[in-house]
Amino acid sequence: MATHELQLPLSEDQVRALRSGDQVFLSGTLVSGRDVAHKYLVEQRPDDLRELLRGTFIYHLGPILRRVPVTAEAPIGWQVVAAGPTTSVREEPYQADVIREYRLAGAIGKGGMGPKTLKALQECGAVYLHAPGGCATVLARAIRRVLEVYRLEEFGSPEAFWVLEVERFPAVVTMDSAGGSLHRLVLEESEGRLKALIP
Repeated sequence: MATHELQLPLSEDQVRALRSGDQVFLSGTLVSGRDVAHKYLVEQRPDDLRELLRGTFIYHLGPILRRVPVTAEAPIGWQVVAAGPTTSVREEPYQADVIREYRLAGAIGKGGMGPKTLKALQECGAVYLHAPGGCATVLARAIRRVLEVYRLEEFGSPEAFWVLEVERFPAVVTMDSAGGSLHRLVLEESEGRLKALIP
């Protein structure tokens, strides 16, 4: 296991060097997206988000934000006050297609994802990052600025694409481009212990 300080966007080679269990600190721009956003990306294939998403991460997040005066630190008048991850498996029907279509470095969330996404990680050189649950306000401190928001009026605040500038955003690689998955290992070990306890 290693620790990586990463500046977004990432090249495919940088992402393929990451392994399950590695700790990462992300700096640069990432984009939030949940159920409606993923469905929109797959069905509508918007061109205006392609360059924004290439080489970065889509964060499975429903942020809590507040309106603030427009300043250099808040260029569009929004500030994130809580940024805890949402359950990623909800995006399993779409995530592989989104990774392939938009050349993401990967996704960030909690709980891991399924075999379809793991296959796309291997094919495209992407990873899944687990953000610590229960740390919403701590994670919000790593978000320096809200740079832009897409589809706010159409999707509503939790489902909109929030473009976030982060500095040393902490996460752990739990699914990698070599097929490694900490979620699968934990499940297998748990099942083995259960069978030992209940023959």
